[in-house]
Amino acid sequence: MPQEVSISYQAVKSKVYKLVDAMVEGDKTTIEVQESIRRWWSLIHPSDRAVAQKYLLMVLEKSNSTLGAIILGLPEAKEAKAVRQINAARIPTRADRAEISSPV
Repeated sequence: MPQEVSISYQAVKSKVYKLVDAMVEGDKTTIEVQESIRRWWSLIHPSDRAVAQKYLLMVLEKSNSTLGAIILGLPEAKEAKAVRQINAARIPTRADRAEISSPV
């Protein structure tokens, strides 16, 4: 039987940041990050998934806000505007949460 993972805000934040760091460093591709999050999700006990999803969405929302603040802090450039538009289209907002049943 697979070992279940601990669910806390800090544990979820750590998992997300490790995956982000792996992509930034070039150690993982988008596909590998998706597979990693699927494996992690499968280790979460079904009764803990609602809390895990809540924490995951909180971390992703705060991370997205941070990236937006960084982009806005850069001198205005066409590339920054393009990235801002792309990110705005990809990251779910609070309004989207009701539509998300699970990350898998």
